[in-house]
Amino acid sequence: MVAMQMSTAISLSLLLWLSIDLRTIRVSEAARILAMETVAGKSHWNFMSSVLRSLTDAGHSVTVFTPFPDGDRENYTEVDTSRDFPIKLNLDVMHTIKHISDPFALINLICKNIRVYSSIIHGNREMTKILASRTRAKYDLFIVEPLSFDCVSYIADTLGVPVIYSIPSPLVSFNERLFTGHFSNPALVSNMLANHAVPGTFIQRFTNTALFTYSMVKTNYHQIVTRLIDPRPYDLASTVSPSIIFQNSHYVTESSKPLTPNVIYVGGIHLKPAKTIPKDILDFIEDSPQGVILFTFGSTINVSSLPEHIKKAFKEALADVPQRVLWKYEGEMKDKPKNVMTKKWFPQREILLHPKVKLFISHGGMSGVYEAVDAGVPVLGIPVFFDQPRNIEHLVLAGMAISMDLLSTSKEKLSNAISKLINDESYAKNAKIASIRFKDRPMTPQQSVVYWTEYVIRHKGAPHLKSQALNLTWYQYLLLDVMIVALTFVFLVTFLVYKVLKFIRKYVLKNDKVKSH
Repeated sequence: MVAMQMSTAISLSLLLWLSIDLRTIRVSEAARILAMETVAGKSHWNFMSSVLRSLTDAGHSVTVFTPFPDGDRENYTEVDTSRDFPIKLNLDVMHTIKHISDPFALINLICKNIRVYSSIIHGNREMTKILASRTRAKYDLFIVEPLSFDCVSYIADTLGVPVIYSIPSPLVSFNERLFTGHFSNPALVSNMLANHAVPGTFIQRFTNTALFTYSMVKTNYHQIVTRLIDPRPYDLASTVSPSIIFQNSHYVTESSKPLTPNVIYVGGIHLKPAKTIPKDILDFIEDSPQGVILFTFGSTINVSSLPEHIKKAFKEALADVPQRVLWKYEGEMKDKPKNVMTKKWFPQREILLHPKVKLFISHGGMSGVYEAVDAGVPVLGIPVFFDQPRNIEHLVLAGMAISMDLLSTSKEKLSNAISKLINDESYAKNAKIASIRFKDRPMTPQQSVVYWTEYVIRHKGAPHLKSQALNLTWYQYLLLDVMIVALTFVFLVTFLVYKVLKFIRKYVLKNDKVKSH
């Protein structure tokens, strides 16, 4: 009888648990998601669009503000913002190097443009309509690529929904405290704008600390001044910190570091099953007995804008290799080597997966980095700006790449690097090892995005994932108040001991005088 009662109780408990669990799961079905891409860079949108496609494929409904509209589809509606945001495509190389390759100059530029971007976001007519209607029941979640400091909380606060951040690069170092409540120790974690993967020397730790300090102070100072001089309604909104941060990182391309539980690595989410390579390109590849080299600087940089002496160095070096070369190049190339094919666009993903590809010459954009790692292809990295030097250095650390400075490029340096990467088997071997590690994960990036997005909705914003450090002021986080109290106590005790010792000394001297008389 007792056994039967226990069995019944267990069965009822199980049914109750299942009913609660099913109710919880149903909350996340067909969620209504509002999304916004705030940076008009193709690689930024590739990451964001891949996150959103994962959600629409899972049956969720997405409305997205994007500068790269591609057309509506089932469960997916676009709002075109291409007229609002300056599109960052085919930039002049030398202009880019001059103005934003220096990390300190880039931070200044980011601070300068932040108010412009914030005004664009909140000045959009369709967004204004959504916020004016306060359609709290219409959306369950807001996904956005954050800017240098918070100007998107107003949207989430007005709609009463949790926020998920989509970050297409390694976590922005000078925003880490704002996003997660913590900042990485500059003694062991390289700044996103640093040119090293790990600060291994004193000079690197010193410059890393200087870069971290400057970026933190500069962005916070600019935010305070801007809000004092030119306050906007969105400046006054309550801060809504992200429930989850989807970050375009992976342990192969990012050194180990402490993370809060709401930072989810989904590096490589943009990788799709390979399609068929166009016939002319495929024939060019397969007719090369020594294999091929793929050379591209992505969609942001215009390779044809390189100075003539650098283009000449590339042509001469590539003309001497036994491999054929696929070179992404805008326009007609003068004196094109016989072993080179140029096009404005190549199916990069598909080409890198071809077994005849021996080397990838790249600027180090994160999308291309993951395509090379996934394919297990060695890389000659020639970074230009932003996170590219750091990305390439992580591949160097993995033993699958060599990094070169673009402006000091010469035929001899290029030839030596290409020869070493292709003929030294260790680079190909390490690239294959990196590929195996990259693919070895408990779930795909797409599955991670769907799971954690639904998790946030099921658990009403998942506040338990957010660090308590978000509730601390900067001086509390750095324990300055505790240090001041501790130092005050030490000072008072020291002062008291000094006074007591001084009194004792006077007393002893006085007694000695009395005795001497």
